[in-house]
Amino acid sequence: MTDETRAERLFAHRCPNGHLTYPAHPLCPTCDEAQVETVDLTDERGVVLTWTRVEATPPGVRQPNTLALVEFEVGTETVRILAGTTADVQTGDEVSPVYVEQLRDPEQSVRAGTGQEWDGFRFEPVQ
Repeated sequence: MTDETRAERLFAHRCPNGHLTYPAHPLCPTCDEAQVETVDLTDERGVVLTWTRVEATPPGVRQPNTLALVEFEVGTETVRILAGTTADVQTGDEVSPVYVEQLRDPEQSVRAGTGQEWDGFRFEPVQ
């Protein structure tokens, strides 16, 4: 898998004891074991646990910006991810991750010109 293809995938991380985390950490925050496996969530569906709409956003971030805390079930474990949404959502809605090349305008960022990546994921309601 190329780095470019890898960037367009949403990966959770698993330690030997099965705990899932997002984003990756060198050690599992639950048991302090090294994280040894990735779990691809790109084609999975999660459930919105809660959401908020941010009206006053940082420079270069869309207004308003709806954020959702989404839980994915992977076997007997769950992992929660906070990200923006592509549309309005409600608690309990089913969503899927969608790759976005530009989450914010890099020219408006306080880090403009630093070469920082501005891609990532938003959650899209499942119809």
